[in-house]
Amino acid sequence: MPILSKLWPGLGRDLLLNSVIASPLFPRPLRWLALRAYGMDLDRCFISPNVWFGSNRVSIGKGTAINYHCMFNTAARISIGKNCDVAMGVLFVTSSHKLGGHDRRGGEGIAEPIQVGDGVWIGARCVILPGVTIGDGAVIAAGSVVNRDVDSDSLFGGVPAQKKKDLPI
Repeated sequence: MPILSKLWPGLGRDLLLNSVIASPLFPRPLRWLALRAYGMDLDRCFISPNVWFGSNRVSIGKGTAINYHCMFNTAARISIGKNCDVAMGVLFVTSSHKLGGHDRRGGEGIAEPIQVGDGVWIGARCVILPGVTIGDGAVIAAGSVVNRDVDSDSLFGGVPAQKKKDLPI
């Protein structure tokens, strides 16, 4: 059981994760340690204030930087590799719905994990959808909606994101 859950039983996700630890007043160098104590699988990384986490089903590798106002919907696990750069306002969405009938189109809920490789750069305001794997060294252009897997060492962009070019290794 995570250390902070033992120390403060009953503290909710929104109070501890998304208010106290996410506060600009909480020391940045300690944020990753506090999140790790909450149960996340984090190596030494940089997480800006005002990042929202749905649960502790997140892993982030060494040297990765998560910028302001990112959101991690964690109905399924989200794994981000080492030395990645995630710009402001990126949305990681692991949940969706099957198509329902006429009376309610949002049918049965589903959840699929997101996997981001090492050395990836994700531009501002991107949306990463359920089940996506982003290969090592990829770049996702700002404002893109990623609804399928991304090749390693490639530039993807657009809505939906498409491969624009291969990047040098």
